[in-house]
Amino acid sequence: MFIVGAGPGDPKLLTLRAHELIMNADIVIFDRLVSKAILDLIPSTVSKICKQQKQQEINRLMISEARKGKQVVRLKGGDPLFFARGVDEIRALKENNIDFEIVPGITSAFAAPAYAGVLLTDRKYSSSVTIVTGHEDPSKRSKIRWSELAKVETLVILMGIGAFPRIARELISAGADRNTSVAVIERGTTDKQKTFLCTLGEALEGEVYKKINSPGVIVVGKVAEFAKELDWYHQNSLYVSPFFQGKTALKQKG
Repeated sequence: MFIVGAGPGDPKLLTLRAHELIMNADIVIFDRLVSKAILDLIPSTVSKICKQQKQQEINRLMISEARKGKQVVRLKGGDPLFFARGVDEIRALKENNIDFEIVPGITSAFAAPAYAGVLLTDRKYSSSVTIVTGHEDPSKRSKIRWSELAKVETLVILMGIGAFPRIARELISAGADRNTSVAVIERGTTDKQKTFLCTLGEALEGEVYKKINSPGVIVVGKVAEFAKELDWYHQNSLYVSPFFQGKTALKQKG
């Protein structure tokens, strides 16, 4: 049994081990964040099942197929243990004495900004990065401390597109400047990648939000402005809000 990270979407960012496993699997159980380009790599002889069921049903399916002696690959977008339910699946395998291997994947938290030309760290503008989820377990009390996150140099938010205006409101209410720069990378590393540059204030108003589709990665902080200068992957897919039209892109020093 293999718990495998599919990376952020570009099939060239698959690890060699991940590619080896999906090419030789008997069954691949994948989630909706795995890109079509990656799924198209899987041979037609391999059974492919999209995860639509509840987590317990997915666990039962993995256990059932593994017990049949099949090579089962659980393919998850990004990294299987980074803001994912990989822990639940691993525990289920251990409880049922099923051997498993974990294959890390490149997370979109790093890959999407890189493909948009957004440097998460910079000697002048950012010496630290904080990564949070924008989609917590609704049955539990939120553990995100917006009062602290409003002060960080660079904030990366995953799975936060649906809550984008609320997140902006939380950060501004906690003391963040309305003019703080924001880059939103939609479908990063794929042929549908788009980058939106705006401010927290504009995100709060919701006009930019209407242009963005999920999945996406949100980068909050001065470094977001690098996208205007360093965007390289799809240079014609950069949307710059009116706030940035007359703004000079950041320049690195020394």
